[in-house]
Amino acid sequence: MPSGVVTLLFSDIEDSTGLVHRLGDDYLGVLERYRSVVRNAVEESGGAEVDCRADELFVVFEEAAQAVAAAVSAQRALAAEEMRVRMGIHTGKPALSEGTYFGVDVHRAARICEAGHGGQILASAETGAAVESEAELRDLGEHELRGLPRPERIYQLVVPGLAADFPPLRVDHSSGGLKQTETERTRVVLAEDSVLLREGIASLLEDGGFEVVGQAGNADELLLKVRSYNPDVAIIDIRMPPTHTDEGLVAANEIREKHPETSVLLLSQYVEAGYAMELLSESAEGVGYLLKDRISDVDDFRAAVRRVAEGGSALDPTVVSQLVGRRRRDDPIGDLTPREREVLGLMAEGRSNHAIADELVVTERAVEKHVTSIFSKLRLAPAAEDHRRVLAVLAFLRG
Repeated sequence: MPSGVVTLLFSDIEDSTGLVHRLGDDYLGVLERYRSVVRNAVEESGGAEVDCRADELFVVFEEAAQAVAAAVSAQRALAAEEMRVRMGIHTGKPALSEGTYFGVDVHRAARICEAGHGGQILASAETGAAVESEAELRDLGEHELRGLPRPERIYQLVVPGLAADFPPLRVDHSSGGLKQTETERTRVVLAEDSVLLREGIASLLEDGGFEVVGQAGNADELLLKVRSYNPDVAIIDIRMPPTHTDEGLVAANEIREKHPETSVLLLSQYVEAGYAMELLSESAEGVGYLLKDRISDVDDFRAAVRRVAEGGSALDPTVVSQLVGRRRRDDPIGDLTPREREVLGLMAEGRSNHAIADELVVTERAVEKHVTSIFSKLRLAPAAEDHRRVLAVLAFLRG
């Protein structure tokens, strides 16, 4: 990868979520064709691919003119196939480490792309200054883009044969940023080798107010995305290439060790209680384990992701049921009433007293009494914080 002053280009498909819903399996063909067109244009112009996540491509060039040439070439080919792709270009001096770029210059290029429309090529003032003698530029004025420290002057490249008129940039002028600020959104990296399932999960999360900042199809890509984007939570399929055994679990443990600020939520096709216990062996803070079938309960799934991202826990009810249903000699679980067993299961899932009360349609005070009784019968020391009491319950269930 080139270092020093470079030019960064981001591209993505306009309304990709809508395309997934409308096209179903056919979306894969659109995605592959889009990537092929952009990659060919980048290669012909001397650029290099930095990252690819779903429909977003991040590439770099040594010279601004190369980036402009690649963008124009790609847009012409995409227009011929009626693909609406937006592009943003910025020239700066980002930090380079382990084959990828970091810093505000990367965010600036990404945000400029995000502000555009399908078929539009946008450029920062720095890129505009570098190519003003070689390209026709339209000054779109200064705009505040989310997460950036100062307003950005944005230019549009006007290219013969391509559309020149577009709606206003996708910024909220009343609040000085995009309509939902970065600080309001939970940042997610998603690892799943099935592209359609990954896109579906990303779609329902984004519709729920999350920001999916990275997607990966294997454990190595996942770890790179976590290092690059520092997400609030990583959602990880346990079984990923190449062996489809426990690559996701191994990656989750590495994330917990090396990136403790990132929570992890494992997804599994089948009940594998041993994996859940291994993940929870040291701490239940910012940890979750759900069956993929649970994703269809969209509201519950989003709530579980948010709970884990905020440092709580979420354990699939099916796994909890298996653990609670075990029988051991002198097992005090047998002393619990049916209602107390229900409460115990919801506690082990990571639910708060308030959430348990809503689920069982009882008062929060009634739940508190059940919890006190459960701790007494299981001979566990009471704990006020949710994740500590989950640890206490799981310690008993593992026993």
